[in-house]
Amino acid sequence: MKILERTLNEIKELDQAKIREAKQRLDTLTKPQGSLGKLEKIAAKLAGITGDVFAPVDCKAHVVMAGDHGVVEEGVSAFSQEVTVAMIHNFLNQGAAINVLAQQVGAEVIVVDVGVAQEVGVEGLVVKKIKAGTDNFTQKAAMTEAEAIASIEVGIEVVEGLVDRGVNLIGTGEMGIGNTTSSSAIIAACTGLSVDDVVGYGSGIDDKGLARKQEVIKQGLKLNQPDSNNGIDILAKVGGLEIGAMAGMMLAAAAKRVPVIVDGVISGAAALIAQKLEPKVVGYLIPSHKSVEPAHIKTYETLGLEPMLDLDMRLGEGTGAVLAMNLVEAASRIIKEMATFEEIGL
Repeated sequence: MKILERTLNEIKELDQAKIREAKQRLDTLTKPQGSLGKLEKIAAKLAGITGDVFAPVDCKAHVVMAGDHGVVEEGVSAFSQEVTVAMIHNFLNQGAAINVLAQQVGAEVIVVDVGVAQEVGVEGLVVKKIKAGTDNFTQKAAMTEAEAIASIEVGIEVVEGLVDRGVNLIGTGEMGIGNTTSSSAIIAACTGLSVDDVVGYGSGIDDKGLARKQEVIKQGLKLNQPDSNNGIDILAKVGGLEIGAMAGMMLAAAAKRVPVIVDGVISGAAALIAQKLEPKVVGYLIPSHKSVEPAHIKTYETLGLEPMLDLDMRLGEGTGAVLAMNLVEAASRIIKEMATFEEIGL
């Protein structure tokens, strides 16, 4: 708990003076004012996050937090938990979509076992396992409060290590069969939206599976009664260990004044948990893409964020976050490298 408390206390408001300075420079560049749209907004936000108008984002890292979910016992996923292990091997063998996209943008991929049900035992995996998957939240809380805090602190520790190595742009990703079920439960608990409005098809279930998934989430929320104002309680009651770890990543990035990119609906659920713990964290979040999962756009609306991309994606792994790294770097380079009207003699 001490790690979490320290981190929350270190999160400050964005540097408004640097945001104004960045906007002033953007308005002097050789283009109509505001004509680069969201890229200009990102450039100004980077200045506010880092305190540097010319903030570099050239050392990129993407973290895939892996954890399993006891609620898969209820038939909410098209895949079994063995897929979690298989995909971890795939990540570390550079064979997954996230690896291809990360290589394109020059981002290091780090895979962390925070709660995989099985022992993976593969070289290159960062093992910070809290427990072998969450409990089935239709029968009891997904985890204890202490386990929820521990998951958040895993994310904090991972990001602190990356920042110490010079990383200045971080992506959030995940792997865990059943995690859209937990994410939807978190989003319903955080926002007050109905379960039917936030639950999607996840990994590819059919209409019968969707109805089952909705019923399971309703059952879990009714049994556990998470406190909508308490992020740790929500995470413990219906969340996932990898979701807690991503929330910790976001909090630590904010404390270290490093931009962190939100991915899809699962990363979005983590952002809601982080926001419950410290609302100022939202200023440090860069939204990437809009998932086809119905809960995702509602999550962005709750956070007050607007995604950059809409590519009909729903893979997870942080694929949208890594794709957005190109745009974040483009924003960083525009404000630094474009000429001003004065410089060209106008």
